Amino acid sequence: MDRTSLGHLRRHPGYPLFYVTATLTRFADEMFSVGAVLLVLERTGSAALAGATVAAITLPSVVTGPVLGAWLDRTGNRRNIMIVDQLIAASALVGIVVLTGHAPNWTVPLVAFCAGITWPLSFGGFTSLIPAIVPTELLPGANALEATSFNLATISGPALAGAISAAAGPETSLLVEAALTVGAIGLIALLPAINRSDAERERPLRGIVRAGLNHVIATPPLRAVTTAGALNLAGLGLLTVAFPFFAVDGLGAHRSTAGFLWAAFAAGSAIGALVFVRLQTIWRPERVVLGALTVLGALMLLWPLASTLSVALLLIALAGVADGPNLSATFATRQRWTPPDLHGQIFTTAAGLKVGSFSLGAALAGPAVIGFGARGALVLTACLQLAAAAIGLLLARDRRAAPFELQASRGGELDLEEYHAVDGERDREADRPAVQVSLDQ
Repeated sequence: MDRTSLGHLRRHPGYPLFYVTATLTRFADEMFSVGAVLLVLERTGSAALAGATVAAITLPSVVTGPVLGAWLDRTGNRRNIMIVDQLIAASALVGIVVLTGHAPNWTVPLVAFCAGITWPLSFGGFTSLIPAIVPTELLPGANALEATSFNLATISGPALAGAISAAAGPETSLLVEAALTVGAIGLIALLPAINRSDAERERPLRGIVRAGLNHVIATPPLRAVTTAGALNLAGLGLLTVAFPFFAVDGLGAHRSTAGFLWAAFAAGSAIGALVFVRLQTIWRPERVVLGALTVLGALMLLWPLASTLSVALLLIALAGVADGPNLSATFATRQRWTPPDLHGQIFTTAAGLKVGSFSLGAALAGPAVIGFGARGALVLTACLQLAAAAIGLLLARDRRAAPFELQASRGGELDLEEYHAVDGERDREADRPAVQVSLDQ
C-alpha cells in the first residue's frame, strides 16, 4: 500500500475514528477464543466443552447474519444497534466467568449463545460501512487497512489473552475483554455518517434479506468466495482447541502459548495484506482469494513438522503471509459485485456464514484433537483450505453475470454475448501485470 493512499485515508473525515473503533471491537472479540478455552480447560478439563463454548458464541451468526445485515441496510439508527451489541457481549463475558466451573456445564454455552446473536456486527457490520465513509478511489487502500484491522485484532487479542491468562488467570483475561468492549461503546457513539435517512427505512426487512441471499447465490464470484471463506473459517475453528494441545504435546510449552501461535498467524497475515494489496489491480479479487487459500493450505501442511516453539512460530507466520491478501480481496469482491443498497446485507450475511463455519470447526475441534491428536487436527485444517480453494474455483466458473459497477456504467444488465466480450478483454488485460485496468479499481 503506497504512502499517498495511506495519507488520503488518514486525512479523510471520520475514517481514522472508524478504523480505531472497528479494530478495538474486534480486538476484544479475538480475545475470546483464547481466554474462554483456557478458562474452561482450567476449571473443567473438558476439551469438548471448550470447543462448544466457542462454537456457541459464533454459531448463531449463520441465522442472524442475514437478518442483521438487512436491518443495517434498512434502519435509520445503526449506531444504537452496534452499541446494544457491545453491551450484550460484555454482559455475556462476565456471565461466563461467573458460571464456568460453578454451575452446570450447559449454562456456559447457553450464555455464549446469547452473545452470539449479534456477533456478526463486529465483523461484517463495520466493513459494510466502508463505501459510505470513503470515496470509491480510496476503496482498495481502505480494504487493505480493513484486513489489517482484523489481523491486528487477531495478533493482539489472542496474544494479550494468553499473556493475561499466564500472569493472572484466564478469568482476568475475559474480564479485561469485557472492559474493552464497554470502552468501545464510547467510540461508536462518536462515529459520524453511519446512520441512514428515513426514506431508506421504508424498505421491507424480509425483502432485503431475500434480495441479499438471492444475490449471493446467483452471482458466481460471490458464491465462490463466500463458500471458500466458510470452509476456510471452518478449518481455522479447529485451531481453537488444536493450538493449546499442540503447544503442550508438540512444542513442550504452556497452553497459554496458543495465543502467540494465533498472533504469529495474524502478524503474517497483516504483512501479506499490505505487501500484496496490488494483486487486486493485476488479477480479479476472487482469483486472489482462491490463490491465497491454495498457498495457505500447502504451507499449513508444514506446521505439524515443527518440534520447537520458534520453528512453529516461523512456519505459522509464513502461512499467514500467504493468507494476507485473502481478506482484503474478499472485501473487494463483495464491493465489486454488490449494489450499495445491499452492502450491509451481503457483508453481514457472508460474515455470519463464515463465523458460523468457524463455530462448526470449533465444535468439532475437541473430538478432532481427541481422535487424531493435535498434529492430525493441523493436517485436517490444511486439507480444508485446499478443499476451499478447489470448490471455490468450481463455483466461480459461471461467467454469466457482470460486476455491479460494470452494469451501472452500461445502464443495466449486459446480455451474455456482450458480457463475455467485455470479460474476455478483462482477462487479456489481467495477463499484462504492468497495465492498470480501470474496471478493477
